[in-house]
Amino acid sequence: MNIAIVRLSAIGDIVHTMIVLQFIKKHYPKAKIDWIVEESLAGVLQNNPNIDKIHKINLKSIKKSFLNLFVEIKKLKSIAKNNYDIVIDAQGLIKSAIVAKIIGGHIVGSQIVGFDKKSIRESLASYFYNKKIDISYRENKIYRNCFLVSKALGFEINKKDILDKKAFLFFDKHLFPFLKKNKKNIVFVVGSSWKSKNYPWQKYAYIIDRLDTNSIIVWGNEEELKIANDIQDIAKNVIIAPKLSFDELKALLSQVDLVIGNDTGPTHMAWGLNRASIMLFGPTPIEQAYQTDINIVLKSPSIVDHYKLDKNDFSIQEIDEELVVQKAKEILAI
Repeated sequence: MNIAIVRLSAIGDIVHTMIVLQFIKKHYPKAKIDWIVEESLAGVLQNNPNIDKIHKINLKSIKKSFLNLFVEIKKLKSIAKNNYDIVIDAQGLIKSAIVAKIIGGHIVGSQIVGFDKKSIRESLASYFYNKKIDISYRENKIYRNCFLVSKALGFEINKKDILDKKAFLFFDKHLFPFLKKNKKNIVFVVGSSWKSKNYPWQKYAYIIDRLDTNSIIVWGNEEELKIANDIQDIAKNVIIAPKLSFDELKALLSQVDLVIGNDTGPTHMAWGLNRASIMLFGPTPIEQAYQTDINIVLKSPSIVDHYKLDKNDFSIQEIDEELVVQKAKEILAI
């Protein structure tokens, strides 16, 4: 079986979809699996032994110049020459549905699979599929991805399978001299794509001081670096990590005792690595995470509309920092 998975972005969503790879290989060990992704995020997928080929595209470049549209279409037509038996759009957006259609639509008998119009926010995307899967948009995102793939390929992935998953983020070996053997190591993920998803940096500083562990802050842009510096100015024993590649980030997260952070990619990576985490949610639904004994979600009191997220919901600020400290101590047994 020749399979293509379309999940272009974002980091956390790619992680939430990657779990399906181990189940596909369990049922179809000889299947060839390719993945189509935005080139800037390909590092999340790299080194995964269950992916045969990562195809990088750059749809974001079209915003800079309309002429880039033709460049990207040419790339997609080249990818289509792989003659996939089945193309699965795990993103459910119009742009990802068009990508799936271009890649798989030219082959008679090829299946293009995605969510039906009731199961996604951009309902027009479903018109590009010839096999449509129905599952509530309010269902847990990880389970939705597993349900989609299992129905597309004719096997079952249940919730116990997800809980019993193997770690599925892979990386080269990296050494980090700032990790300590005589203290618990915690990574803090203090930034995100929206300001309203960011837990107050003053509260992060409080948590760091209360825990008295080896606290490492990771960052991905200048705004996040500024937050890290603000925390370091008032909290003790804070290490700001250097700018990390995706490979280095995965390696670091795999070596620490706990990850605490906002609803954003690196925090979700901890779950994909089977590492302990505390995820802080405000304007986004907790169904974007999969809670386990070691992966805890703390949610603000606001009610979230899955179909229309409110970027002006800053209720994450109301999460009690002392509760975060308590949960961290329970996980770390300190």
